[in-house]
Formats: sequence, structure tokens, C-alpha cells
Amino acid sequence: RMLTRTPSVVAQVFLLLSIVLVIAIAVIQINQQQILSPGLKYGIVLDAGSSRTTVYVYEWPAEKENNTGVVSQTFKCNVKGPGISSYESSPGALAKPLDDCLNKVKERIPVHLHKNTSVYLGATAGMRLLRLQNESAANEVLASIHNYFRTQPFEFRGAQIITGPEEGVYGWITANYLMGNFLERNLWRTWVHPYRKETMGALDLGGASTQISFIPEDPEEHFNSTLQVKLYGYNYNVYTHSYQCYGRDEAEKRLLALLLQKSNASASVDNPCYPQNYNTALTMKYFLGSLCTQSLRPANYYPNQIVNFHGTGHPGLCQEMVSLLFNFTACRDREECPFIGIHQPKAKGNFVAFSGFYYTINALNLSGHFSLDDFNSSMWFFCSQSWAQLQFMLPKFEEIYARSYCFSANFIYYLLVHGYNFNAETWPQIHFQKEVGNSSIAWSLGYMLSLTNMIPAEGKLIQLPLKPSLFAGLLVFLTATALLCLLFLVYSCIVSHHRKNIPRVEHIFIPE
Repeated sequence: RMLTRTPSVVAQVFLLLSIVLVIAIAVIQINQQQILSPGLKYGIVLDAGSSRTTVYVYEWPAEKENNTGVVSQTFKCNVKGPGISSYESSPGALAKPLDDCLNKVKERIPVHLHKNTSVYLGATAGMRLLRLQNESAANEVLASIHNYFRTQPFEFRGAQIITGPEEGVYGWITANYLMGNFLERNLWRTWVHPYRKETMGALDLGGASTQISFIPEDPEEHFNSTLQVKLYGYNYNVYTHSYQCYGRDEAEKRLLALLLQKSNASASVDNPCYPQNYNTALTMKYFLGSLCTQSLRPANYYPNQIVNFHGTGHPGLCQEMVSLLFNFTACRDREECPFIGIHQPKAKGNFVAFSGFYYTINALNLSGHFSLDDFNSSMWFFCSQSWAQLQFMLPKFEEIYARSYCFSANFIYYLLVHGYNFNAETWPQIHFQKEVGNSSIAWSLGYMLSLTNMIPAEGKLIQLPLKPSLFAGLLVFLTATALLCLLFLVYSCIVSHHRKNIPRVEHIFIPE
């Protein structure tokens, strides 16, 4: 009897063991899996502006949010010397100043990731002007950059001259990204799209061009002048316009050309926008050699001829001269047409003004939000100072910038008030800002974000205690064992139950 029960006991033990082992292996496999984040990815963008080149290093987790990387700036380096367009006659000389910054970049990015790190160079209005003026010189500058990056360990994705509208839209993307208008973290620390959050407009003032970008009241109405941008799975229709020759440096060159034109003595010219008692000698080529001032060249234009400019620090006269830089007559009282006949929808909502806007406001000792009256009184006070007094007023004193802040402030006033139609009521909607957290507000981050749409995301790598093949094999073996044991036990039960139900027949021996 004992012998007949042994197989069923063994089967029960095996069944229990199999079930326990299947559960144990599954629990260990699920709980002990280590999620190895694929780590960080890096990207490098060179913002090759008209007055200087800035190198930015960005990083983002390799698993991405809705197809766009969650990017942050980890390093910034200003390349010594002027912008790349100034190297038209000696493109080979670009390598040395770039080296200083790129050597620092190499230290910031882990060596094993160098070859997978993409580098992009975007050149803006300085190069746009050079290409219009001398296309072969512009191509040589870009070719020398290509040659330079062949010697670098990174993956060079090309040097491009980006268009004005692209520069405007990338600046708009950066500003809104940094302000958290595309993504925000929820209670569970995951990234979500903010509910009904308004985007901000972007105002960018460079050396050779200025950009305005925002989402108009009715994007359909301004269909021709809006660009569609897709980020984090959402579409945005952004109005953007770039005004070539209305960057700070080129506008000032046009002012100097106008002053020379109006002055009788060509050797010495009064400049009401330069501080009192400031004197400087500039070659004609410096301010008349540009494409933006070509139409203002005098008949007797000699590139190397020296012109002496004498600062008179006269705010009223300065304002009068700056107004001549804007052609307001081209619009002929048409609405939604600020200047030079360009159609622009009514500026709507809050704006962030960065780059040249921020540096000028900072020099006037203003910051963030302030009224138009405050701006005007600060500008008037600043423009009335002598050169000697300015040296004690500025947080950072550099001659080439210090002498021009009065001009810049007047230029900004005309651009924003008479150009873009901001008034005393809407002026406080402009926020003058340089960065958010540690990230600079510049078109380069928006450029990087747009480009990360093309950089494939990497899934998380899951490391399991058992190799998937071994885990599957054990699971199949133990499940099969458990099923066999179960079948055997069911069979045993049926057999024993059947035996119990057979009636006993007693044989009665009847003696004969």
C-alpha cells in the first residue's frame, strides 16, 4: 500500500517545488532587473555671430521625451577675437582661437563619447552679409572651418549659414524651452506638457541683424510669414522676421556714415551719441566698408582714410539722428507695418529680450521689468555723461562697448516703440534677460533642440540576473514538470476513486 502511494507523494512534492521555483525566479527576475540608463549624450553648437563666436556644450539623457531631447547647457566658451566673417582675407587664422575653446570642450565631454558627439556650426548675419558681398570669400571661411574640424575627435555635422527666419525661430524655441513653456516636471518628477501655458515672444539683437518672433493672435491670417515648428509632439505656428543691417553694430556704422554725410569737415565729425569728450579715429573702411553702408559712401571714398569722431553727449540730437536709421515712410500709415514696408502682426503677450537688448539695459543699470518712463529717464541720464564719468558707472568697462551704449539705448527705443509698436502700456510685458538658470538665451539651444529631433533616442538597457534564454528555458522546464506532475496526480486520483467503487464479491464455498 505504501508503495502505491509513493509516486503520488513524489508528484505532489515536484508540483509544489515547480510552482515555488517558477514564482521565485519570476520575482527575482522582475525585482532584480537593473535599469542601466544609456547615460548622457552631448552636442556642441558654435554660434558664429557677426562680432564673435561662442561655443556651447549641451547634454541630454539618451532616452528622450516625445522625440526631442531634454537638453541643458553645461559649458560655454567665448572664442577670442572677432566673428568668423572678419577672417575673409585670412581664413587659415581661424584655427588658433578655436583651439583654445575646443581644448576646454574636450575636457568637459568624456573621452569615450567624443566620436559620437555631434558638432554644428551656425553662422548668422555677419556671414549672410559676407556671402552677399563676396560669395567666394564666405565659402573659403566655411571651408577652413570644415578643414579644422577634420582634425578634431568629434562628429562634425557641417558649417551652415542659417537664414534670418531660422535664427529668429531658434531664439524663440530657446526662450520658451528655458521658461518651461514646452515641458515641466509633475508631482511624479516626470516630464509633461504644461496645460494651456502661453508661449512668450522673443526679441534678439545681434551685431548685424535683429529678430522678432512670436505666435500671433491669428496664425492663419499671417500664414505666409509664419513657420511651423514641431516640438515634444506639438505644433506651433511662429511669426518671425529678421531685419538685416538692423543689428547693433551695423546700425551704428550707418549712423557714423550719416554723420559724415551731414558734416562739412570730413576729417573731424561730431557724434552726439558718443559721450562728451570722447575722441576716436576710425578708418572709412571700418564703417563704410560694409554692405549695409554701401549706399551712404561719399564720392571720395578712400578705405584707409582716417575720420576723427568727437563725442558731444547730446541725448536729444542723438535721438534725432537715430530716428533717421528707420524708414517709417515706406508703410504709409498702414497698420501692422512697423518700418521698411515689412508686414508684421500686432505684437501679443509677453516677450523676452536677450543678447544686445540685455547688455544695453544692464549698462543703463536697469534689469528685468521696468516702465518705459524709467527706461527713458535712465537713457537720458546715461547719454548726458562725460567719458570720464562713464568709467565709474559701468559694471564692466570696455571702450568699444562703453562708447556705444548711448547709441544702443536710443536704437532700442526706436526699434521697440516706433518699429514694433510697443507703448507705455505694453512695454512692461518685455522682460530683459540674459539666461535662465545656467543656460544662455541664444538661438543655439533652439537649434540643438530642433536637431535632436533627428538624433534617435536610445531605450533603457535592462540588465537581468538571468540571461533571457536561460530564464525562458527554466520557465518552460519547470512549467512542463508542474503540468506533468499535475496530470499524474489527476490520473492517480481517478484510478484510486475507480477502485473504491468496484463492489466486493465474496466467494462462498458450499461443501458438496
